[in-house]
Amino acid sequence: MLRIHNVKVKLGKMDERKIVSQVLNVREKAIRNVQLSKQSIDARRQNVHWICSFDFEVDDEDAFIKTHPQVQKVKPYQYVYKQANDKKVVVVGSGPAGLFCAYTLACAGQDVTVIERGKKVEERVKDVDALMHEGILNPMSNIAFGEGGAGTFSDGKLTTGIKNHRLRYILETFVKHGAPKDILYASKPHIGTDYLRKVLIDMRHFMEEKGVCFMFETQMIDYSSKAQGYQVKVKKNQQIQTIDTDVLVLAIGHSARDTYELLYQKGLPMEAKAFAVGLRIEQSQEKINQIQYKKSAHSPYLKAAPYKLAVQTSEKRGVYTFCMCPGGYVVPSHHEAGTLCVNGMSYYSRNAKNANSAILVNVMPSDFESDHPLAGIAFQRQLEEKAFKLGGENYHAPVQLAMNYINGTNYPLGKIEPSYLPGYTLTDLNQLFPAFINRNLKEGLMLMNQKMPGFIDEDTLLTGVEARSSAPVRILRNEYLESSSQGIYPIGEGAGYAGGIMSAAVDGMVCAEMILREDKNGSC
Repeated sequence: MLRIHNVKVKLGKMDERKIVSQVLNVREKAIRNVQLSKQSIDARRQNVHWICSFDFEVDDEDAFIKTHPQVQKVKPYQYVYKQANDKKVVVVGSGPAGLFCAYTLACAGQDVTVIERGKKVEERVKDVDALMHEGILNPMSNIAFGEGGAGTFSDGKLTTGIKNHRLRYILETFVKHGAPKDILYASKPHIGTDYLRKVLIDMRHFMEEKGVCFMFETQMIDYSSKAQGYQVKVKKNQQIQTIDTDVLVLAIGHSARDTYELLYQKGLPMEAKAFAVGLRIEQSQEKINQIQYKKSAHSPYLKAAPYKLAVQTSEKRGVYTFCMCPGGYVVPSHHEAGTLCVNGMSYYSRNAKNANSAILVNVMPSDFESDHPLAGIAFQRQLEEKAFKLGGENYHAPVQLAMNYINGTNYPLGKIEPSYLPGYTLTDLNQLFPAFINRNLKEGLMLMNQKMPGFIDEDTLLTGVEARSSAPVRILRNEYLESSSQGIYPIGEGAGYAGGIMSAAVDGMVCAEMILREDKNGSC
C-alpha cells in the first residue's frame, strides 16, 4: 500500500481514483483500491477546501516510488494481543479507560468482571431524560455515572494531543461496533452521543460473548487485601457481596468523589492536581459557520464549524475553550443533590441551532483552601452548590449574557435561546466565582474575541458552572501503572492520567498490557 499526502481537493469533488491519478500524472488504470486516509478542512482563506491523504495500490511499488518520490509505503495497522494468564481481574468503572482495559483483556482470553455503579446505556438514557425534562436526579444514574462514563452524553470527540499507535486500534474498534467510518480519516473525528450509545451496547455484547461479566448498578464500597490479591466489597440494591480478584483496576472517572474518599482512607497515595473551571459559552452556530468558513459557510459539504481558542491573561492564567460542541446542547452533568454542573453534548449530525463550548480558567492546588489531596473536590463542590442556588435550587442553570457578565450591565436575552434543560434562571454569574476567576475569565473572553472577531456578540450566552473538565486528584502509580499496592491499577481520567475518550482508552489498553506482561520488568 502506498500513500500520498497534502492533496488539495475542492469541496464536493471527492472522486478518489481520479484525484490521485491527476496528482501523480498516471493513468487511472495504473492504480487501484484508492482509499481516503486523512481529511481536514483548510479554512484559512476565502475559498475553503479539503486537504487529503490517499492510500492506493500499484503493481510494482518500488519502481513506482522511484518515479514518484512524493509517495511512501504504508503497512496496514494490526494490534497484536498478548497471551492471557490465570489472573482474575476486576475493573471498577465502565468509562473509556475501563472498557478498553476490559476489551483488550477479553480479546486475550482473560477472566474479567466489570463493576459499574450506574446503569447500562439503555436504562441510563431514561434517567438522563428524567433529569433534563422533569428535574428528577438519580445520583447513581446520570450524565456522570453509567455505561460509557461521562463521555456517553458528550460530543463524543475522538481527538487527542497524544501520539500513540493504539489510537488507530481504538478507532477501528469503534467502527467495528457501529461507529461511522469517517472517524478513520477525519482530522477531527467525533462519534456523537447517538452513535456512541449504540457502539457501547455492541461492545458490551461482544465482551459478554468473550466471557466478561458486567455488574451494573453495583458500587464498590470497600476492598481488602488477602493472601493473594484482593477481596472487593460491592453493594447492589442494598445487598452486600464480595468478589475475590487477583487484580483490581480503578477506572473510577473524575466524578467518583466517594470513591476518592475511600481510596484516601485506605492509604492509596494521591495528590491534588491542577484542573480548570469556568462557564459554557453558547452562540449561534450559523454565526460560527460564517466566521470559520467565510464564503463557504452554506456549503452542503461542510458540517457545523468547530473552534478552539487558548489565551494567557495578564495574571499568567491560561484561559481556553474545551469540549466545543458544534450544533449541540448544554446539559446537566452533576450527580449530587443540591449541586449543579454543566457540560456540552452533540449528536453525530451536529444540526442544532446553537454552538457551545466550555471557557475554562486554570486553577492550581495553591488556589484551594487547604493542602489536602482532596481539596480540589471541595473547591468544585462549593462552585456547584453556588450554581444550584443561583439557578433557583430546582436544577435550572444560572444564565447571563456574556456582555452583561463582562461589563456588569443588565440587558435582556437576545436572539439565542439557552439550550440547557430542564430550564434556566437569569442571574449575575459574577456571584458564582472567586474574584480571581472572574477577572481571568473576563479578560480571557475579550482576548478570544480579539483572536476570533465576532466570537462574542450581543446575543452570546454564558451558563454555569463547568467544574469537571478533568480530575482534581491524581492517584500516584509507578511505571507499570500500579499504585503503591501491588495489583491495584489506577487508570484513566479519574486517576489523573488522561483527558478525553481517546487518551483514557489508550491508558486502559496499556493497563491491560501491563496485567498481561510476562515479567516484572515491563516486557510484554
